[in-house]
Amino acid sequence: MPEADGVVVVHGGARGFVQEITTGRHHLVADEPVAAGGTDRGPGPYDLLLAALGSCMSMTMALYARAKQWPLETVVVRLRHSRIYARDCADCVVRDDTMLDRIETEVQVSGALTPEQQRRLVEIAHKCPVHRTLKSEINIREVSTLTA
Repeated sequence: MPEADGVVVVHGGARGFVQEITTGRHHLVADEPVAAGGTDRGPGPYDLLLAALGSCMSMTMALYARAKQWPLETVVVRLRHSRIYARDCADCVVRDDTMLDRIETEVQVSGALTPEQQRRLVEIAHKCPVHRTLKSEINIREVSTLTA
């Protein structure tokens, strides 16, 4: 039976890290690298998170450029996830030994854009829906736990 729109289903076994992901008619595989005990059959969970953010940033920039009729040709977004100590973060409120997740983004655009258009596109990228979600308080709610 197909799932409702907007429902992502992740199915995995107890023996390894490979996860089969279904979202609508799309199928993906997630795994961990061999060095982490996986079989490297797919991207890891943080890679998928970065892919979601990067693709949303790129789509948002392209949508904005189309609406403004700007000559944007391509967008490349590079992302990296790391964990840092809060005390090493100049922009953070918490300044103790707490570990924080850090996502670094680098945006490159091509096309006959003015420097102001380029700056505005990067600014818009950081206002994409996924970026806003990740920067907001997220309420993850357990609806039910069932056994098969």
